Amino acid sequence: MVKIRLKRMGANKKPFYRVVVADSRSPRDGRFIEELGYFDPLKDPEVIKIDAEKAQKWLANGAQPTERVKSLFKQAGIIQ
Repeated sequence: MVKIRLKRMGANKKPFYRVVVADSRSPRDGRFIEELGYFDPLKDPEVIKIDAEKAQKWLANGAQPTERVKSLFKQAGIIQ
């Protein structure tokens, strides 16, 4: 099963996330298929930059977003 999820990056106590498409069996920060964008929760306001076209393509192909990614998509206006 293919999932759209967050890959954690950044230093200790300074998280920065990349939104990636990955096989559900691969580890959180492991191998991924494609990078869709990034999310920085430490900036004020939070920075969300996602390629809407790629995200729509993966959703149409049956990739399942995690709960957090689904809420990021809603904030970015990719899904209703």
